[in-house]
Amino acid sequence: MSSSRPSKAVIGAQIASLAVVAIIAVWRSPAANWNLPLFAILLGFSVFGDLTAITTSSKVKISGSFLALVLAMVFLGGTPAAVIGVVTIMTGWLRWRDDWHYLLNNLFTYATFPLLTGLAFHAAVGNSIVDSEPAFYACVFAVFLVALAMNFTMIASYSCYLDRSSFLLKVRTALIPLLPSELAAALMAVGIAYLYVQVGIAGVALFGIVLVTFQYLLGALLVSQQRAEELELRSKQLASFQVGMLSAMLRTLDLRDQMTARHSAAVARYSRAIAQRAGYSRREEELVHIAALLHDIGKFILPDRILKANVPLTDEDWMLIKRHPQQGARVVSSLDGYGPVAEIILAHHERIDGEGYPRGLSGDDIPELSRIISVADTYDVMTARDSYRTPMSSYDAIVELRRVAGKQLDSRFVEVFIELLEGKDVSFQHGEAADFEKELALESRIAETASPDGEASRFQVAGVSV
Repeated sequence: MSSSRPSKAVIGAQIASLAVVAIIAVWRSPAANWNLPLFAILLGFSVFGDLTAITTSSKVKISGSFLALVLAMVFLGGTPAAVIGVVTIMTGWLRWRDDWHYLLNNLFTYATFPLLTGLAFHAAVGNSIVDSEPAFYACVFAVFLVALAMNFTMIASYSCYLDRSSFLLKVRTALIPLLPSELAAALMAVGIAYLYVQVGIAGVALFGIVLVTFQYLLGALLVSQQRAEELELRSKQLASFQVGMLSAMLRTLDLRDQMTARHSAAVARYSRAIAQRAGYSRREEELVHIAALLHDIGKFILPDRILKANVPLTDEDWMLIKRHPQQGARVVSSLDGYGPVAEIILAHHERIDGEGYPRGLSGDDIPELSRIISVADTYDVMTARDSYRTPMSSYDAIVELRRVAGKQLDSRFVEVFIELLEGKDVSFQHGEAADFEKELALESRIAETASPDGEASRFQVAGVSV
């Protein structure tokens, strides 16, 4: 999602504000600590951190310059820190080539928060707190957090203005996930400050190693998080595509043979109700519902003379019919994550006595959810108004279910289903009310997510630019 350009009034306000900041920086310059060796080292680290920043595909820049800026605020003062910030942005622009209005906003931001935070730190510490006291290091920690808050607020507010987005949303998506690493960086700043006080300029030299290491680790962390999010998104998109493809196949089967499609919908509703009454988990309810919807998908292989026939079938025809569980399982198993569904489909015509097909399984060797579908399938075939046989009444079908229980069907699931029917816990006893479209609405169970493209505005959070 591309952002709009700022208005002339906003540009004018930024230029005027930058000029005011420059005047304040010059005014306060004599009071700053212009330790040139330390200034040069921190400037070098800051520029190096920005030039070697890692950029992810979501336009997040991982840079180590923020730590150098915090140390400059503490040991040099507001004006030197602001100079380092401005030079870092200008040098970084040679690589990143951000749009000119982003460059202007970044210059304003990186002149303002280092100057104001540095001035506030020295005003608070003054001559009352020496660098050997714990209070001094507590102030270093605080200045890190204040600078972080100012940096984020200025950059995020500008981004919200451009793309008309929510500031709170940016807090949740851009700042909060990084807070643990920011707290670690704040503690790191305190440790480096202590080294400088104890060892001197040599301690800051160690900062270079810490800077590079931290930048690498933080970059690797964020890149891995992004890859995990991208993988999750791709998985959801793939699942959605697969479900859409299966739904399209079922709808095609519906166009070819409405009886089979209605039957699949009714069996799916019966099967879910049986699983729920039998105490299965919500996941297993969904699993048996999906498998029941797809249990006859293998009938695509059957010619119309079999699929729509109302005449006796030949032995060759029955051989084709007995292949449909295998063909259906083969189609479904080719989809990622649908192995359990395929196993249920493959066994839905097995019998308790071992006389079923295609593998002749018996008893407990038949998956339980397949046994549930067998009960629902048998009942709907007997009671359906749109079959080519004379439909039974619900009462006669119940009698027949009990007759074949323990031989063809699982006795336990037969009795569970009969309890549902007799208790009127299902409103589709004869199958004619099964709503195919409602049962087929699988796509709604898979939520797709999308993240808008970010712009190249620079937000540094302990070395992270967005």
